[in-house]
Amino acid sequence: MPNVDDEPSPTRVTLTRDGPILIEGPVEVVLDDGRVVRSDRFVVAICACRRSRKYPWCDTSHRRRTPASAARKG
Repeated sequence: MPNVDDEPSPTRVTLTRDGPILIEGPVEVVLDDGRVVRSDRFVVAICACRRSRKYPWCDTSHRRRTPASAARKG
């Protein structure tokens, strides 16, 4: 019977509302063109809105986006 202490701990992924996906690092990300990028940070922010100039890493560009509900009221 395997010892529970020998099992690797799962990687924690946190989804944030209107923001990036946070992943406990280090991580490697495979891009749609097949390139692999790596971050050795202890928490990595992955862009979910594709507005980042540093994609796939989040550069907080999502903060400048106008919420859809506010745009409809105007």
